[in-house]
Amino acid sequence: MQNTAHAVKTQSKPSSRDMSAAGLRAFFNIARDWALNTDEQMVLLGAPGRSTFFKWKSAPESADLKRDTLERLSYILGIYKALQILLPASTAADVWVKKSNSAPLFGGNSALDRMLGGNVADLLAVRQYLDARRGGWA
Repeated sequence: MQNTAHAVKTQSKPSSRDMSAAGLRAFFNIARDWALNTDEQMVLLGAPGRSTFFKWKSAPESADLKRDTLERLSYILGIYKALQILLPASTAADVWVKKSNSAPLFGGNSALDRMLGGNVADLLAVRQYLDARRGGWA
């Protein structure tokens, strides 16, 4: 019995490589939905080298991402999910990131412009804004 419980426990925690692959696959789908170009994608991922970026894109299962990149992916996935909740029409949700926004956080620029500041804090700010808009935790 004890061995079975231990086996279940170790199987339930995904490896860093598994999380990296899943996160990258989701990111590249979001990038497609948001119509992001390569440079925008690279900034959102923390500016990896071009060869690294294209390796991640062609073989996400081989990536073992650093904590910073995993954190960035987490915020981007959260932003995407919040938009799907706030704007259930996927086209509206997908174009929102590129529309100018009068909210003080954006100052007339788009959420994507803010996210492309390059800092993890920029992604966090957009995520918190959307979470607050949908009544979640800010």
